[in-house]
Amino acid sequence: MRFPSRKIPKKEIVDGGTDSVACEAGAIVYALRRSRRRTVGITVHPGRSVVVRAPLRASLARIREFVASRAAWIEKAHLHFEQRPPKAAPAGFASGEMHRFLGQDYRLVVSRGRADSVEILLGCLCVTTKADPSADRVKGLLENWYRAQAGIVFLDRLVLCHRLLAGEGIPFPELRIRKMTSRWGSCSSAGRINLNLWLVKAPMACIDYVVVHELCHFKVRSHGPKFWRLVGRFIPDHAERRKRLNADAG
Repeated sequence: MRFPSRKIPKKEIVDGGTDSVACEAGAIVYALRRSRRRTVGITVHPGRSVVVRAPLRASLARIREFVASRAAWIEKAHLHFEQRPPKAAPAGFASGEMHRFLGQDYRLVVSRGRADSVEILLGCLCVTTKADPSADRVKGLLENWYRAQAGIVFLDRLVLCHRLLAGEGIPFPELRIRKMTSRWGSCSSAGRINLNLWLVKAPMACIDYVVVHELCHFKVRSHGPKFWRLVGRFIPDHAERRKRLNADAG
């Protein structure tokens, strides 16, 4: 006896559960969604979530083959999300707020004084301003302080990390500090490394990871297995540092 088949509406999506495909970088776990479409498509979301959309009659073997063929692209998309700085909650720049520096949280203390200054004192980030302590005023003083600290910290870590990679023949790069919204760092073929100003809020180990990451790009431009083997020679726990960077910094 055959049961009557139900025609699936064109826009209806059938949950195909989860599946995984083994590849060189590790298993790709994905959620499968079927519908009345003609091609197989892949969407990568933050948090290493992967959704594969496939035709109703596409075989699992065909779907797995397609996912495997896109493994490098999927990993690149994962890295894109992981290297994007997390969005921090809007700050009002008033006393009592918590602000981070080198992985530590400090309570903001704003006061009036004879001169503008910013300093860490007794576990607090103390901002003194001779003008009205408006949010814009405090924000400007803090940003200037962070930039000054970043100039010292980043150059110091760049010197140490470059020394760590001494055997790779990488020329010492020019360092620039920029405010970036989509990445922690970048490098150019002109021999320059750009580091995100707000990276100075991250733990030192995470700063070192970003610096080594960018230095390694002078030898291997892509994020393929060869690149990660090179990074792993100098920072074996780079995956853990990357996760901590995106979980803690902000």
